[in-house]
Amino acid sequence: KKCWEHLRICPQEYTCCTSEMEDKLSQQSKLEFENLVEETSHFVRTTFVSRHKKFDEFFRELLENAERSLNDMFVRTYGTLYMQNSEVFQDLFTELKRYYTGGNVNLEEMLNDFWARLLERMFQLINPQYHFTEDYLECVSKYTDQLKPFGDVPRKLKVQVTRAFIAARTFVQGLTVGREVANRVSKVSPTPGCIRALMKMLYCPYCRGLPTVKPCNNYCLNVMKGCLANQADLDTEWNLFIGKKRGSIKQTVKMLE
Repeated sequence: KKCWEHLRICPQEYTCCTSEMEDKLSQQSKLEFENLVEETSHFVRTTFVSRHKKFDEFFRELLENAERSLNDMFVRTYGTLYMQNSEVFQDLFTELKRYYTGGNVNLEEMLNDFWARLLERMFQLINPQYHFTEDYLECVSKYTDQLKPFGDVPRKLKVQVTRAFIAARTFVQGLTVGREVANRVSKVSPTPGCIRALMKMLYCPYCRGLPTVKPCNNYCLNVMKGCLANQADLDTEWNLFIGKKRGSIKQTVKMLE
């Protein structure tokens, strides 16, 4: 052992380290800490990614099956008559998918437009002997609520679709937010004070010739709390977020039943 009085972090007494070794061990402390945080948060990040992927695949499959089933049923029932006007229904599902993926779509207005377009098409098909102007057809569609040509179906469908799609979009967006937060939190940039504390805890014993000495639990916790102070501030909000996500899972499942 030699005495190196110019060590900046470890005690100024007999030591096995040079100042160059101390600098390298300090950087090693920083690297190990960053890797530890990265590894610890890996499960949370991959969980959000996998849950997002599974739900997205599940919901898109529901939409595709619904569109295919409706198309097959209408082709069997109405044949060419439906096929000549199928774009009305195709546009409906296109807009529903656009809303789900975060598009700027007003569900209520979009559904109202769908029923108005459908009424215009049906009005023309039922009265093929007449030619109607665009203004006339627009006038007819304006009285959809009073005429109720589709009975109570539009109102019921609006309630069901709105609830299901709002719940699904909110849920999948929440998973995306959770993933992004977890990704950002996992990228820790230790402060100089944190690096100094890590070095003292992890490698200063090496410099004193005591490589087998391990820090006690409370000492380790205090250092980690100091290094993760910013992340710790998120604890309350994160727990609230997770609690709300659990509630939204139940709500989403209920809406999709």
